[in-house]
Amino acid sequence: MKAAILGPDHHLPPHGTPPPWPGREVRLDGTVTYVRDTPATAAGAEPALYVHGLGGSSQNWTDLAGLLADRLDGQAIDLPGFGHSEPSRRYTVPAFAEHVVRWIEHSGRGPVHLLGNSLGGAISVRVAALRPDLVRTLTLISPALPFLDFRRSLQGRMLPLLAVPRGERLVGWQLARLDPEVMAQQVLESCVADLTRISEQRRREALEEILLRYQAAHYASVYVRTFRGLVSSFLRSYLRGPESLWRLAAAVRVPTLVIGGSEDRLVDVRVAPQAARVIPDSRLLMLRGVGHVAQLEVPRTVARAVLGLLDEVANPVTVRDVAS
Repeated sequence: MKAAILGPDHHLPPHGTPPPWPGREVRLDGTVTYVRDTPATAAGAEPALYVHGLGGSSQNWTDLAGLLADRLDGQAIDLPGFGHSEPSRRYTVPAFAEHVVRWIEHSGRGPVHLLGNSLGGAISVRVAALRPDLVRTLTLISPALPFLDFRRSLQGRMLPLLAVPRGERLVGWQLARLDPEVMAQQVLESCVADLTRISEQRRREALEEILLRYQAAHYASVYVRTFRGLVSSFLRSYLRGPESLWRLAAAVRVPTLVIGGSEDRLVDVRVAPQAARVIPDSRLLMLRGVGHVAQLEVPRTVARAVLGLLDEVANPVTVRDVAS
């Protein structure tokens, strides 16, 4: 494990708040996958794929994809059942990883620089471990890799629903009771440590996303089933067998950047350092005072860390080892 390198800030575009990147519907294996494209702004940019977390969407990558467009020709997908993508039949980490693999193959852009946040981080670990031919580098932002003390996560409140038959109905009932603006505020508060870092435009977009969820009859079921699948993967990871996410993380061989926030309220803050220790060719960046979605809260810092990874891979440098 090494310390992450931050690329120079002046290599990034000026500060700004772009609107969400344009999206399109693509039929993949019989269902619609929604993809947002962030076109490269310079020749020689390499392909990148951004994978969001539980309850998120491709919109979560607007700022970071724009900042990196000089180096990365970006695509961000809505996972099945989230954002504008149609639902599917399975909502497990292996099923989502298979979908990401199929998208990379379908797009013909691989290998890609793969970036994942939260659930998207767990999915990306599996893809990088099992299909290294499709991945150039791996960036994990607050990856939802296994931990057992759910007192360290606000998601622990969801655990009782997994034992309730048709728990998704309770989630749907709760969504129907909450005003969309209240829900948007609660989502931001759970994911972001310092809300002053979130612009008014991004707050409006969060509200629009909440309204989109209200209109999707499948959303409550998808959310609960995905959370159940994630918890199941956590439990399996502490048993013997090839399905352990920690075993898969140890099998990752591509250059990897791991970013964690000291104020993460959804994933145990000890997970990011542990991931960096387990993944052989890794770099760690812990951000003080930052929450679960660093790419939204401090996108320039995250972009500089990604630039550092890209520069290091292109021109290897010596980095001080971090004591484990």
